[in-house]
Amino acid sequence: MKAELHSLRSDLEDAATHLGRPQDLRFKSMFGGLMAYFNEKPCAWLTASGLALKLAPTDQATLLRMEGAARLIAKPGAAPSRHYIVVPAAVCRDTVQLADWLNRSASL
Repeated sequence: MKAELHSLRSDLEDAATHLGRPQDLRFKSMFGGLMAYFNEKPCAWLTASGLALKLAPTDQATLLRMEGAARLIAKPGAAPSRHYIVVPAAVCRDTVQLADWLNRSASL
């Protein structure tokens, strides 16, 4: 696994542990990255672009106001995702904040 994906995976695992639910988080290789599932539902996509969470439209708007957040572009030339938002690096490194965003994703 690439170092950047390993780091993002660790950040997401820490967030799930903070929520008291590490056993609910699973990963599967997908398109050169990792798809994360929480309670068997897709919640995050870990790519070279960063950790992107699947969020409801209102949560997307909130996250997109943060510096460093952007809609995921899965591959060069692809349209921006309608559901996945790349989480700013500062939020990924903050377990409490990332846990809150993971919980929002899980509530979809």
